[in-house]
Amino acid sequence: MKKCSLLLLVFALVVGLCGVAGAAAKDTLVVIDQYDATTMDPIGHNDVPSSRACFEVYDTLIFLDEEGNVLPGLAEKWENLSPTEIKFYLRKGVKFHNGDEMKAEDVQFTIMRATTDAGAKIKVFSQNVDGVDIVDDYTVVLRLKEPDYYFFASLSHSWGSITSKKYVESAGESFGMNPMGTGPFKLVSWQKGSEYVLERFEDYWGPKPKFKTLRVRSVPEPTSRTIELESGGADIAYPIPHNDLKRIEENERLVLHRRPQLSTTYMGFNMTKKPFDDVRVRHAISAALDIVAIQAAAYRGVGKVPGSLVPDGIPYSINSKVPLHVQNVELAKQLLEEAGVKDLKLEIWTNERKERVDSSTIVQAQLEEIGIQAEIKVLEWGAYLDGLMEKKHDVFFLGWVTSIPHPNGPISGLLESNSGSNYTFTNDPKIDELLVKGRGTPYGEECEKIYTELQEYINELTPMIYFHNDESIAGTQKNVKGFIPRATEIHSFREVYFEE
Repeated sequence: MKKCSLLLLVFALVVGLCGVAGAAAKDTLVVIDQYDATTMDPIGHNDVPSSRACFEVYDTLIFLDEEGNVLPGLAEKWENLSPTEIKFYLRKGVKFHNGDEMKAEDVQFTIMRATTDAGAKIKVFSQNVDGVDIVDDYTVVLRLKEPDYYFFASLSHSWGSITSKKYVESAGESFGMNPMGTGPFKLVSWQKGSEYVLERFEDYWGPKPKFKTLRVRSVPEPTSRTIELESGGADIAYPIPHNDLKRIEENERLVLHRRPQLSTTYMGFNMTKKPFDDVRVRHAISAALDIVAIQAAAYRGVGKVPGSLVPDGIPYSINSKVPLHVQNVELAKQLLEEAGVKDLKLEIWTNERKERVDSSTIVQAQLEEIGIQAEIKVLEWGAYLDGLMEKKHDVFFLGWVTSIPHPNGPISGLLESNSGSNYTFTNDPKIDELLVKGRGTPYGEECEKIYTELQEYINELTPMIYFHNDESIAGTQKNVKGFIPRATEIHSFREVYFEE
């Protein structure tokens, strides 16, 4: 009997210990994103998934809050010495993930590296940098070529992520796959196209994350993201496909988050190829489409049809002032005839996002009514962006999310002749001239006049057709707290925690 009691006691202790282990606080946050990052070199990309990854690994000199207010980042304070000079006072004791201290030479290196060919994709941000002077180890003066009222806030964009001079120079071309910054998380592993794993940086200068491990998996198939969330395989998932919103909303174990997004989804034309270099052809294709019906069918009551490249919520947007697009098939046929275009065949390129594929399918059918034969080509995210750079496309679906609440952002990013994201390859002197003028003009009546003229001119030029202003939509488990989807889509996990 004594032996039997002893065994029972041991068994009870083992079970009890297991129970204690099972009740331990959850320490890994699993996030499901639509796409993987293309690179974690802050100046090697200008796409949202890569910016999200960089946001957790790096810090910038300044931060922007949800209302667009500027907050101290790696710079404790700053001083405008003149319209073209800003003095930054850096935090002392900030460490990179390898233990080295961040100093002025790292800031100088980071900003100037962005002005080289390595920063071609983010040149619209760095093009006005004249130099960075080191005053001492913790003070720098950033000089601009000319006054630029867009530039300062742009330092909060991932292009301004401060990197280690010593580390980047030693890593060479492998830096993008082996990033190192001063951010709250450091990279542990990365299976390109599948998932990356980050771990809390214990020597982080700011508030430390409340969980140890962050796993971010890419799942392009939309319904699979919903299923992962429902089954408990993910703590956070985005974007939620529009036809699954009710499933998430009605699931008592989940929470659906929605907020207006500063974005525009568009169908762009490759302006370097005939006949898309002819404005009559671009107008004809626009007139042939029932944009309102396509947006309603593809996006199922989410968002709205845009009237401008600059979305609502950004100063001087004319987005809601422009009359809704009206389909006119007869006008489309007439314009094609005037342009001398017959039996046109084209490719519609899109990535895997369901709403864009659905939109492409409807566009294909409506173009057939005016005699245009369209073939749809669906590509994986990284291959899609690479393909667009090669100028082989005809028309393509893409979106732009504005991370800096200034009208310069979407126009410069997509249409300035030297922009790395200008996939329409627009090269229009008037657009370039007005952008320079707009950046050099402080907010006020004159600035509004410039950006209104610019938006109206672009609408007439039609390098792209606007289809959709989206919402940021994410689903979370009910015990996930502190997560708020951002209008810029650069979601933060720094404040996330699990409710016990």
